Amino acid sequence: MKRIIFANRYFFPDHSATSQILGDLAFHLAGRGNAVHVITSRQRYDDPGARLPETETIAGVTVHRVATTRFGRSALAGRAVDYLSFYAAVRRSILAIAKPGDILVAKTDPPLLGIVAMHAGRKRSLHLVNWLQDLYPEVAVQLGLPLSGGLVGRGLARLRDASLKAADANVVVGSRMADRIRQRGIAPDRIHVIANWCADDEIRPVARSDNPLRREWGLEQQFVVGYSGNLGRAHEFDTVLAAAERVGDEGTVFLMIGGGAKFEELARRVKERRLTHRFRFVSYQERPLLKYSLSVPDVHWLSLKPELEGLIVPSKFYGIAAAGRPIVAITAPDGEIARLVQAHDCGIVIAPGDAAGLAAALTGLGGNASERLAIGVRARNMLDAHFTRRQALTRWESLLTAIG
Repeated sequence: MKRIIFANRYFFPDHSATSQILGDLAFHLAGRGNAVHVITSRQRYDDPGARLPETETIAGVTVHRVATTRFGRSALAGRAVDYLSFYAAVRRSILAIAKPGDILVAKTDPPLLGIVAMHAGRKRSLHLVNWLQDLYPEVAVQLGLPLSGGLVGRGLARLRDASLKAADANVVVGSRMADRIRQRGIAPDRIHVIANWCADDEIRPVARSDNPLRREWGLEQQFVVGYSGNLGRAHEFDTVLAAAERVGDEGTVFLMIGGGAKFEELARRVKERRLTHRFRFVSYQERPLLKYSLSVPDVHWLSLKPELEGLIVPSKFYGIAAAGRPIVAITAPDGEIARLVQAHDCGIVIAPGDAAGLAAALTGLGGNASERLAIGVRARNMLDAHFTRRQALTRWESLLTAIG
């Protein structure tokens, strides 16, 4: 029986995407007879003041929650202090619970956690696996975050690369991300592409007439353009905002479900442009409601700044496909998601800044329910063929079985 230790800032019952994906894998592996431990914080993504139990066992997974500072995500300086306190606490926890030969899987929340895992793992003779949801410091450099460039950025990149080279395996969530780290000198046989996933056995297409949330939110007669999940610094919304001013049909509503660093900014900009009649903002929905909330929109949009291609892959893509809805990808035309949308004809790709193109595309989709249905069916078929949760968990299990 293998002992597998995961490290990530958030874990169940937190509902953030990275936490849900980790929970799916951890609970699956525990159910298959592995001894699974998770080192995480005592907080929730949307509640830095939460105080979850220090230790508990959930569905066979032993959870170790470490104490950290609690400045939250509102200021970069406070977030940096939270990261540093988490790094120190995780290192102590790894050294306390790990045994030689254990597999240590380090995610990338907070960024560069793999560096801490590498040093602690060496002290305990662990097998290291990096699970890369994004690539830092490159993301920080592209977003222009303080102290991310120059000597500091290059130094952090070298340390990150050292952790990748020291690992038994590096799991990335997209082929362009694999290309990025291959170009950094990481051996191809230590790079594994396993895409993220969603609860596709729970999230299914729900018709308008069968959706209680659509009725509850008063959207039964509207054409709903949805966004679900985190709206952060990596995402662009100016194109959508400008398109909303161009869409002539008063029955079109832009539904924003979730939160994130840019969520409140978008809400403020909507008020400034006097578009409140066009936008609706609601909070994150609990997992049992996702099959309904993801099916409220008639189409979904997602975005990624072109300079971040290969550094981040929007995981909300899989939930949209599971709900059988057309995907409007506001991304680089040759980007990871754009390629999938085009290859499977399951949506529309819009270059960031092309508000007129987006408005025209939405107007066309809004007036053609049969076309929306056909596109949504293709999206779901793509997911079933290539990106189910079962497929991803099987790949993960095979990889971990081969290690150690």
